[in-house]
This record gives sequence, structure tokens and C-alpha cells, in this order.
Amino acid sequence: MRVGLFVTCLVDLMRPRIGFAALKLLEAAGCEVVVPGAQTCCGQPGWNSGERSSARSLAEKLIAEFEDCEQVVVPSGSCAGMIKTHYRDLFAGEAAWLARAEALAAKTRELTDFLVNVAKLQRVPGHFNGSVTYHDSCSGLRELGVKHQPRHLLAMTPGATLREMQDCETCCGFGGAFSVKFGEISAAMADAKCDRIVATGANAVALGDLGCMLNIEGRLRRRGDARTRVLHIAEILAGEA
Repeated sequence: MRVGLFVTCLVDLMRPRIGFAALKLLEAAGCEVVVPGAQTCCGQPGWNSGERSSARSLAEKLIAEFEDCEQVVVPSGSCAGMIKTHYRDLFAGEAAWLARAEALAAKTRELTDFLVNVAKLQRVPGHFNGSVTYHDSCSGLRELGVKHQPRHLLAMTPGATLREMQDCETCCGFGGAFSVKFGEISAAMADAKCDRIVATGANAVALGDLGCMLNIEGRLRRRGDARTRVLHIAEILAGEA
């Protein structure tokens, strides 16, 4: 299966090892992985900020780069959600581009969803010696239905023990531009999330969206917590944590 890996701009700029971990997992699933070298952003920041023109330019670029792939895999619920849910709105009323956007949306999957439901991965290449709690990021959960997939894969990971937190589906306060526009509210939400994480006693919190990761890790460190690790699910599954 020829799979296009959309790394996402945030992963590329802030934590590229997530991209390499995703690549390792896809290859372990027997996929031929294509990573377009000129890929950048899905256009989500512009779309969320009302910058329709810039969002459209980036969306057109991404469609052209990935539409020849059999499947497109994204290690980010929010970016996959942008392609699958919001590209239809972005190109509404434009028959040619809408058809291309819908075709891409139909074959785009969040990483853990692809590994469980398409590749049907039976064995993860990594291991993790410790306990993990999982935060359900909003876009992955609510737009894509990503819930059991990461937990299924964690259960397959040697050495990993899942400790569920209370309110695991509650937003961490990031929300892209929300955290900038409503800083005090965002900080309070992040504090509540950190309280839930710490209460589990887990060695690490795992999740599937780097924006949420940066928000949670930043708040934990500001609170003086240097112990709790904040990891992308791909890092754990690939043994790159």
C-alpha cells in the first residue's frame, strides 16, 4: 500500500522525531511510505482565523502533493480533521476542487486509526517501561472518532500500563488560536488537565496532537513538574520515547 505521510508543519518545526516515529510505524505495518519533500501546512491556522485565502492556497498545495497516494496518514487529529471535515467547506460550490478535496478526505486517516482499522497492525515495534495516561485531543475525538484506537495500540505495547485519568475527554485549553485570544481561560483549563494527569501517578501522558502536547507540557513545567513526560502516541509505539 502506497501511503503518503503528512508530517504537519508543527511536527516538522517543533518535534520532528514524531514524524520519524510515524514513519517507523507505517513501515512496520508493511506500507510503502511517501513523504513529499515540499509539504508544509494544511491551512488550519488560517482557516480558524478567517484567513480563507491563505488557507485555500495551502489546501490546494496539499491536495496536489498527496492525491496520487492510496492513503494519507497524519499524526495529528486536528490536521487530519481539517482535511476530512473542513476542506469541503473551504471549496464549497467549486465542483472541480471540491471533488478533489472530497477524494483526498475519503482516504485521509489519523495515524492510530489507520494502524488499527486499515493496516490492522498486529505488533508494535517499540516498548515502554512505565505507566501512561491518555488525553483525548478534541479534534481527533470529536471530528474523527479516535478513542479506542490509541488505547488498543498501547495495550499491545510491551511494558506499558495504561492509567486512565478523570475527564480524559475534556479539552486541555489549547484550541489553536483560543489559547492566544483567551489566555486566562486557557491556562485554567490547562491547570485542570494537569491536575488530572498528576492524580493518576503515571510516568507519562500520551496524546495524538502536538499542539495539545506543547500546551500541557508547558503548563506542567511552569508548575514545577519536571517528572511527568509528555509524549506523542507514535513515540511510545515506535520505541522512540
